[in-house]
Formats: sequence, C-alpha cells, structure tokens
Amino acid sequence: MSAVSIAPEGLRSAHDDRAIGRWLLFCCGVLLALVMLGGATRLTESGLSIVDWKPVSGVLPPLNEAAWQAEFARYKDSPQYTKVNRGMSLGDFKTIFWYEWAHRLLARLLGLVFALPLLWFWLRGQVSPRLRWPLIGILCLGAAQGYMGWYMVKSGLVDMPRVSHFRLAAHLSLALLIFASMFALALKLLWPRSRKARPLTGAVHALLGFLALTIVFGAFVAGMRAGLMFNTWPMMGAHWIAPGVLAFDPWWRNFLENPVMVQFVHRCLALTTLALCLGLWWRLRRAELESSQRLALNVLAAMVLVQVSLGISTLVLHVPVWLGTLHQGGAVLLLGAALMFRHRSLAA
Repeated sequence: MSAVSIAPEGLRSAHDDRAIGRWLLFCCGVLLALVMLGGATRLTESGLSIVDWKPVSGVLPPLNEAAWQAEFARYKDSPQYTKVNRGMSLGDFKTIFWYEWAHRLLARLLGLVFALPLLWFWLRGQVSPRLRWPLIGILCLGAAQGYMGWYMVKSGLVDMPRVSHFRLAAHLSLALLIFASMFALALKLLWPRSRKARPLTGAVHALLGFLALTIVFGAFVAGMRAGLMFNTWPMMGAHWIAPGVLAFDPWWRNFLENPVMVQFVHRCLALTTLALCLGLWWRLRRAELESSQRLALNVLAAMVLVQVSLGISTLVLHVPVWLGTLHQGGAVLLLGAALMFRHRSLAA
C-alpha cells in the first residue's frame, strides 16, 4: 500500500516540474522579444520619448488629441527635444513614443507572465521546496530590472540627451542574468543532465566569462555610439589598432570612456569568444558524445558563427536598425546555446 501511495506523488512532482520548465521557457521567449524590442528602441533613439515613469497608469497610451499634446509638451522640456529634435512634429513624436511605450508594455507583460503563473503553481502546491528560492530570486531580479530601466532613462533626462552607457550595460546585463537564470532552471527541469558528461568545467566557464564580457562591452559600444566609428572589417580604417585607443589619461579610463578603445575591445572579445567556441567544437568533433551533447555542441558552434556574422554586418553597414536588433537578439540566443552546452557537458 505504501508503494502505491508514494508513486502518484512522485509522478505528480515530475509532471509539475515539467510544467514549470515549459512555463520558464515561455518566459525566456518573451524576454528575448523584450531585449530585441529594447535594441530597436535604442537604435531609433526612442528611449527618451516618455519622460516619466508610471508603472500602473502608464499602461495606457494617450487616447485623444489633448492627451497627445500634453505628452508632447512634456517631451519638449527634455534635453533630447531641445538639443536634438527641436522642431519635431507631433507625428514624428508619435513614432518614437510607440517604440518606448511598446517596450515598457512588454516589460510589464513579462512581469505578469512570470508572477501570475508562479502564484498559481505556488497556491496549488506544485512548487517543490528546492525551486522556491530560485523562483523568488528571479522574481526579485525582475522587480530590480524594472527600476533599473527607469534609472537608465533618467540619466538621459538631465543634461545630455543620451543615457549613461554604464546604466545601459547594467540594464542589459540584468536582463541577461534573468534570462540565464530562467533558462538554466528550465533545462534542469526538462532535460536531465547526463551521467557520462565530459569534465569541461574550466573551458565552459571561461567561455561564459568571455561571452559576458563581450556583451557588456557591446552595451558600451551601443551606449557610446561607438559602432558608428571605423565601419570596416577586419581593420579599423587603415589600421589594425586605431589611433586614439589610449587617448585618455589615466590609461584605464580608455576601457570605460573612450569609444575607440571600447570598439577595439569589443572586437577582440568577440573574436576570443569565437575562438573558444570553435576550439571546443574542434576538440570534441570526434569525441564519443551522446546525441544530445553533440547537438548542443553543434548549436553552439553555429550560433557563434551567426552572431559574429551579424556583428560584422551591423558594423560595416553602419548599424541599420533591423540588423542591430538581430545582433542584440543573437547575443541572447548565443548565451542560451552556451548554457545548453554547459548543461549537457557537465555531469549530474
């Protein structure tokens, strides 16, 4: 009798874990769309079009002509209007407004897509004790991300009509930390690790570290508009190392504030990440791997080639909005591929 009573509970727990895993993957998909929409918002310089933060009432856009005129009047007091867009028509303002409004709306929807099912699973007793703190942690990161988004926007509403590239990097990094947390947990619930995995801990963690640095410097490139400089590949204009990489004093400021150095470092980190991914693929191409491990390895190699190609194309074509948006989304997918490879490569 005891065996009969225990089995259904075990089966129910496994079923609950799979349901939570599928829900987390769906949240990852919404977050991917949010990151890409954020990239388009930045590239169209729409992120400063809404000059206040109203988490509840801000869900509704202006609904009549008077409301549009009031919203436009608030924008006219911002540095972006006075220093960049003076004389902009109401129609042009609506274009940039809708980008930012859609970005904020999707962020709110992601919060609901995460919080409401979590509450449902929790009240039904489907969240096992080992998942409670990780899920609460992700929820807290999401709340922090909402504030970080506004903290970033505020930096462009004071004097300079441009957000701080440090805050932009923090905003993107936090989004990817949330993605990584949800995706890694979903993999754990849906795709149990192999007990025959290879000992690749050092190589995989080095790859993830270089990928994280590459993304951070990519955010610096975006925030400083460094992608509009030296739109050639593989050389930077007529030089392998462009003049001016060490123009600032002391030297370390160049890595944080010099757009020439920031673009150069981003290039170097991207190539290093590419070399690490392809090096792992070459090392393991003839190894005795399970089919799932080989799939993860091939996806990683293919995705890094796609992402580097997107980055080079974005650069040489002078950062078109659609290509820059794909490049930002590619960073999320490459992170997912690296996490999937890590999950399949390390033993349970």
